[in-house]
Amino acid sequence: MPTSNTHGQAGVPLTRDPHDHPHVFAAAFNTGDADIVDSVYEQDGLLVDRPGHVTSGAERRAANARLLALGLPIEVFPRHVYVMGDIALMIVDWVIAGTSAAGDSVDVRGTATDVARRGPDGHWRYVIDNPFGTATP
Repeated sequence: MPTSNTHGQAGVPLTRDPHDHPHVFAAAFNTGDADIVDSVYEQDGLLVDRPGHVTSGAERRAANARLLALGLPIEVFPRHVYVMGDIALMIVDWVIAGTSAAGDSVDVRGTATDVARRGPDGHWRYVIDNPFGTATP
């Protein structure tokens, strides 16, 4: 998605407040649409889909689509948001839990260490999304 996008495809608005960005991500994720999730990233934004493995572009979208395929919502619990100018560091606890679309019990959780940037349009997007930020390899 271009960095000028201010809404996901189903109208999930981006935010001008970095403290709200984790909740924007959750709202996008909970639509179940990988394109909408992708709208909360800068065009070249990175997703660390597992420790030591970085994705971007179509691979980032596919990695998020795999989590979306569980058919479960994500809950986010921001711990800290540190802002310096147009850059924000976000520490966010998150959980995806329940019974998957395939009938499996799911409990995936982590503490993300994320970096977002305010774009020229004033909206925040992920530059680096590291959902398992505190995990050891």
